[in-house]
Amino acid sequence: MRKMIHVSMASNEALQALAAETKQSFQDLIDEAIADLLKKHRRPVTLKDMLRESLSNDGNQANRPKRRRPA
Repeated sequence: MRKMIHVSMASNEALQALAAETKQSFQDLIDEAIADLLKKHRRPVTLKDMLRESLSNDGNQANRPKRRRPA
């Protein structure tokens, strides 16, 4: 999927210079930055992370019916 984003000229030049220095592509740097941002806010980054989170006990507690106490 393609999305267009606006990047300031200064940020673009800094990223292009970093990409050249580290021999990484501009896209790799953007992907790394987005992954770091998602991790910072405790959001799943990969499909595997999303599935793991959906199967966690915390995620299932809200959807489970409450058990009745024996009378």
